[in-house]
Amino acid sequence: MSVDSKSVAAGVDAAKSAIPKKGVQIGTLLSLTLVGLLALMWILLAASTKSFWTYNNITNLFRQGAMIAILSIGETFVIITAGIDLSVGAVVGFTSVIIALFLTNGFPIWAAILITLVFGILIGAFHAFGITKLGLPPFIMTLATLTALRGVGLLITNGATISITNDTFTGFSRGDFLGVPNLFWMVIVVAVPGYIFLHQSRFGRYLFAIGSNAEAARLSGVNTIRMIYIAYILSGLCAAFVGILLAMRIGIGNATQAEGWELQAIASSVIGGTSLFGAVGSVHGPLLGSFILTTINNGANLLNVNAFWQRIITGVLIIVIVYFDGLRRKKR
Repeated sequence: MSVDSKSVAAGVDAAKSAIPKKGVQIGTLLSLTLVGLLALMWILLAASTKSFWTYNNITNLFRQGAMIAILSIGETFVIITAGIDLSVGAVVGFTSVIIALFLTNGFPIWAAILITLVFGILIGAFHAFGITKLGLPPFIMTLATLTALRGVGLLITNGATISITNDTFTGFSRGDFLGVPNLFWMVIVVAVPGYIFLHQSRFGRYLFAIGSNAEAARLSGVNTIRMIYIAYILSGLCAAFVGILLAMRIGIGNATQAEGWELQAIASSVIGGTSLFGAVGSVHGPLLGSFILTTINNGANLLNVNAFWQRIITGVLIIVIVYFDGLRRKKR
């Protein structure tokens, strides 16, 4: 039985309208709170340290936060569908090896970047295949890939580090445009189309509908399998892009790089208001979340605070936000 496009749109719009306006207001309030928190942190750090509000430190903070920000945007697409991608850190390390191999073998920069991005797409498609066709939970599927990709990367390199000697490639990460680091501009390059896709297109509405109720979305005519493929492919693509940027910044390819970044990406997304239960999220929220975490790390280093406290603060933030997200769901 076929379902026409009007029926699909009606079904998805109905699912979208089922979200209370109060929930939208809470989301706006959370975003404003995060902006205020980030501004307050910057003011306090500027007042308590001489080196925070300097050009070198601010640009370094932007470079540090940029890669986690891009990673968290890709993670958000998946979490909105009520899924999870634990492999993104391993994908970053693996793709840093891939692009380093191609560059050291004389490939043009554009070709090496393009092929590396294709690897990210294939990894994302593999995740979606395991979830939709093999019936594996997203947690298990991506956890297995996390482990496997680290191993594959180490096998390819025999556990060694590959140095990148292409100065044109590595020089991009140290450059800036209009006084803003190039790596931060890459966040804009990802965030703008990501916002249009998630908030201005029917595909974004489909992702929210799947996270709210996958079966209802399917009965409304949404091709849920295709949308899950798109979500995980976007996550893999963002992770591969970050792998390229990381290789640019530090000039090496190493499979063990970006260890634990999957947790930072998830934490940034959750702190930014994305619900681990699905159907709630945005593009700007993870950006704020990632720079809040980066500011915490940067400030702690400048204040000589024990690095262990950084992990504790991040954990407390996640617990508090997920707790209030649970309360919000109960009130619906």
